[in-house]
Amino acid sequence: MAKALVLGGATGLVGQALARTLAPAGWETRIFSRTDGNLLDMDFLRGLLEETEADVVFNALGWTRVDAAEEHPEEALLANRTLPDALARTLAALGRGHLVHFSTDFVFSGPHDGPWRETDTPHPVSVYGRTKLAGEEAVLRALPERSCVLRTAWLFGPGRSNFVDVILNACRKRDAVSVVHDQIGSPTYTLDLARWAEKLARARATGIWHAVNSGVASWCELASEAIALTSGPCRVEPIPGSDWPQAAERPANSALDNSKLAEFLGEKPRPWPQALREYLFREYTAAEGGRGH
Repeated sequence: MAKALVLGGATGLVGQALARTLAPAGWETRIFSRTDGNLLDMDFLRGLLEETEADVVFNALGWTRVDAAEEHPEEALLANRTLPDALARTLAALGRGHLVHFSTDFVFSGPHDGPWRETDTPHPVSVYGRTKLAGEEAVLRALPERSCVLRTAWLFGPGRSNFVDVILNACRKRDAVSVVHDQIGSPTYTLDLARWAEKLARARATGIWHAVNSGVASWCELASEAIALTSGPCRVEPIPGSDWPQAAERPANSALDNSKLAEFLGEKPRPWPQALREYLFREYTAAEGGRGH
């Protein structure tokens, strides 16, 4: 039985999905949370990796508060670049273990004809995006033959509040919600992401992979679909991003092309509306329209 170490598996959106997925797929899984120790303590980190003897380390830890990163760049850099670099270097020194590191669509920005491919040149416009890109580069530089970077985007899934939850909760209190219509991306179901990550890990895949559900949407379209699927009476009012000021600049187009992943899987990842239906069916009760967990 292969051994997996999931960093961030107790509370993180991606980590919890991995925790749900790996054991049924036949992995002996250990979950590590931030409260279990300081991974930036190199002696502790090396001891953890030696003790677990993990065949694959899934790094689902990171600073994900996009706007807060603008005010706390040093902390974001520690989580998004320093930690993955330390992981990769320690695994390299130990001579064993594969690293699966999760990154983001926010490494991209600017006008682009269609979704971004793995071979396109990143150009992040936020502290969050820049620190995540730095983390990617550190991992691939330190452990090129035993690591892969999974860029993903616009996550929804069980275990932690996400955009879909926020919208549906708001709709229970109001007749209308205002949602940005001029930013597009790739909505992605975390349980699908975890299944792809498991398959890539089993194959010891390397390099950069775009791991998202198929199709593109604006925030407005994602919100509208979630409300429609739950038969909500709430109205969605489209607004431009300029009417929703935020500390960090958002890319107008951060949609990711998943053709490389589709070729690996032998089938195209299912469309995001189909994945969204499964999420809402699993997590929300039909009677009350509330959380089912």
